[in-house]
This record gives sequence, structure tokens and C-alpha cells, in this order.
Amino acid sequence: MRASKSQKSGVYAGSFDPLTIGHLWMIKQGARLFHRLVVAIGVNPEKKYAFSLEDRLEMLRDSVKDFRNVSVDSFSNRYLIHYAQSVGASHILRGIRSESDYEFERTMRNINGDLDSDICTVFLMPPRGIAEVSSSMVRGLVGPVGWKKIVRKYVSLAVYQKLLERHR
Repeated sequence: MRASKSQKSGVYAGSFDPLTIGHLWMIKQGARLFHRLVVAIGVNPEKKYAFSLEDRLEMLRDSVKDFRNVSVDSFSNRYLIHYAQSVGASHILRGIRSESDYEFERTMRNINGDLDSDICTVFLMPPRGIAEVSSSMVRGLVGPVGWKKIVRKYVSLAVYQKLLERHR
């Protein structure tokens, strides 16, 4: 069941492997834009993840617990548009950090529009200071001497603690 026109609901999906401050910025904006925001971890069975689904859900829930209108979920082996339909979303929230993100997201928006023209895709561009932050960048920073101080500024406390547990 879709939200009424006055009750806008959104889905923000990703692998969140791990969640970054860029993702958190998107979630904060989504919580401001929508009455209800579902942050969903999309699981691709063909992809190898650094963190288990359970760990990613735990880090995500811990990181968004102060947002009253945000819930956390996961889905597997489904198109995002079909997941959005299943939770009654009126919007899909996506971030664009670069030209290559734009090209990919534009294509996905058009395909999603072909599958369900009633669900609107909303694009946000993060501020310059966090536009380069990505999960793969964070994973790549972990390990060398001094990584803890550097990585901490790019992730939530929950993610940082999980990284410390794994890389003692």
C-alpha cells in the first residue's frame, strides 16, 4: 500500500559495506524529505561482501537509531523498484557523487520508471567535503599504521567499533 500524496515515503537502498558518513548524510536528508524512510540493504547473491548481512544491519540500525521516521530492512534477489512497491514507497532516494554515478543512476531511474511510473526517483548530491567518501574507500584505508585516526572521520561510531573488532 503506497503512502498517500500527503504522506511521502522513501526507500534508500545500498550495500552499506560499510556504512559511511556519506550514507548518513543521505539518510538525514531522506528523513527530512519523507514522512517515512526505509533504509534497505540490498543483497546481491553474486557479490562478496566485507561484512555479513547481520553485521551491516546491526551497524546500520545502531547508526540511525535517533531518526524516529527511519526503519532498517534488507532484501535479496529483487529489483529495487519491486522492493519499493512491496513497502509502499512513493519515492526512491539515490545519491550522485560523480558523472559516472549520474550516468548509472539516470539509466536505473529510466528502467524503474518503465516498471512503475508512479514511484519517483529523487537524486541528491552530497556536499563537497564528503562527496568522495565511499565504502570501498573506507575499506581501502583500513590496515596501515595510523588507519584508526583516518578512518574514524569517515564512519559512524557503530561502524568504527565494528572495524576495531575486526582489525585489532
